[in-house]
Amino acid sequence: MRDIWLVFIRTMRPTLHNPSVIVFGIVQPLLWLVLFGPLLESSGSWQWFVPGLVIQMGLFGTAYAGFGLIPEIRSGALERLRVTPVSRAALLLGRVLRDVVVLVAQCALLMGLSTIFGFRASVADVVLALVYAAVMGVALGSVSYTLALKLKQEYAFAPVLASTVMPLMLLSGVLQPMDRGPHWLYVVSRINPFSHVADAVRAVVNGDFASSSVIVGGVIVVVLAGLCVLWGTNSFRRVNA
Repeated sequence: MRDIWLVFIRTMRPTLHNPSVIVFGIVQPLLWLVLFGPLLESSGSWQWFVPGLVIQMGLFGTAYAGFGLIPEIRSGALERLRVTPVSRAALLLGRVLRDVVVLVAQCALLMGLSTIFGFRASVADVVLALVYAAVMGVALGSVSYTLALKLKQEYAFAPVLASTVMPLMLLSGVLQPMDRGPHWLYVVSRINPFSHVADAVRAVVNGDFASSSVIVGGVIVVVLAGLCVLWGTNSFRRVNA
């Protein structure tokens, strides 16, 4: 835990010195909120759309975190950390913790601004939704850093993200309910774990805790985070052995 904290502080310090990172990270979902959200306003769907934007922020925020590791690999900074007594797992988890903190701050800011447009949720419901977002961030951040560690170059890393993150976002039902499309597309979307997480977040922000999606989404995101962290920590241990 001490090593995780040290790595977290090391990676968090530049963000604290330049908080515009958090602000600019919310620009894209805020544009979706302002420019796309009003198209759905007639059906009173802010309660449906805003949780989808939280999923979108998790996908595009933490999934691209690995880009920050590649310069450290190239410059030898990661190699210098490797020869210290710091835990190899902490080299991953400290970075992931930083990304989760930033993600939660951005999601909280987005949901707060969404109230201007008509989004409503209790503080307890918002906190629980942020917990889902945080666990999802752990999973995606772990995968992102692990892929960056293995690929080591931006030209190899970027196409992998481009070919996976966008389909995952579209199939999670962020923009439109998937059951409005062809049946085969809906079936494919159910294979996407983030569609279940999106359903869970929508349920909790609306206080619908009796919905089965709350349990299903919670179990899926926790299991997914556990598997991704396991893969990531094992990869960091092998590479840095």
